[in-house]
Amino acid sequence: MKKLSNVHPGEILYYEFLEPLEITAYRLSKALRIPQTRISEIIKGKRRITADTALRLSKYFGN
Repeated sequence: MKKLSNVHPGEILYYEFLEPLEITAYRLSKALRIPQTRISEIIKGKRRITADTALRLSKYFGN
């Protein structure tokens, strides 16, 4: 049985939301009122998504 590699939530954020909707990290950070570096680090897999950030993302993307 082949194991699948783990996917960082930042990859999902980028490829499933930001890229298709043509939203930049800067635009998302301004809308969520959080530093752009936080979004960029999440996308690059260098930072986890906190509960606060998850709630903000959920409200922004409508879930």
